[in-house]
Amino acid sequence: MVVDKSETRVRRMFAEIAGKYDRMNHLLSMNVDRYWRWRTTKIVPPTGDAPILDVCTGTGDLAIAYYKAAKGKVKVEATDFCPEMLEIGEVKTERAKIEGIRFQEADTQQLPFESDTFQIVSVAFGLRNVTNTDLGLSEMTRVCKLGGKVAVLEFSIPQWQPFKAFYLWYFRNILPLLGRMFAKNKEDAYKYLPDSVGEFPYGEALAERMRAAGLKEVFFKPLTFGIATLYVGTK
Repeated sequence: MVVDKSETRVRRMFAEIAGKYDRMNHLLSMNVDRYWRWRTTKIVPPTGDAPILDVCTGTGDLAIAYYKAAKGKVKVEATDFCPEMLEIGEVKTERAKIEGIRFQEADTQQLPFESDTFQIVSVAFGLRNVTNTDLGLSEMTRVCKLGGKVAVLEFSIPQWQPFKAFYLWYFRNILPLLGRMFAKNKEDAYKYLPDSVGEFPYGEALAERMRAAGLKEVFFKPLTFGIATLYVGTK
């Protein structure tokens, strides 16, 4: 069955869980999600003074990680089409006294920036929620500078057995149960999570989509036994 990734459904779903989003992410990943974002900034580090864009930013964790990696010397734009998530991101940065990140409501399929603007265009666990994956990748590539990097951090399916079997069992059974217990949202976001991951291309399939969007030198690096994968392409 095809997962419903319509803009209206996805926006409503994330609006419902916005207040519990960070806590649930850290709980369900046992805080490994922090490590994945840190690794992304190490594998695709900031260079020079051109700005950085993080799309589908949610509450801004990867945008904040990039701001820190650049030691506050580079402007970071953080976009998402769910204003409830952006509001939480703004509160987080205010509390941390971070002034170099601007949150802006925007759809990744139609970014409000000029072409060839950003040294890095990143997304963490959000590309699979974009209704048209290829259009999202095309827009990310468009606003990236020539020679800049597009970095996609996304869930994937581990291939090593017996870990793969255990992971899929946890992902399809325990994770949605915990999500219903703690998040209690009408749209059942934590059933949507395994469904959307199972349907989304990963490995070479996603790398090929990035090449089709105009990126070159595309490579991907599995993280934590392949639970997540970082994809990197150069414009």
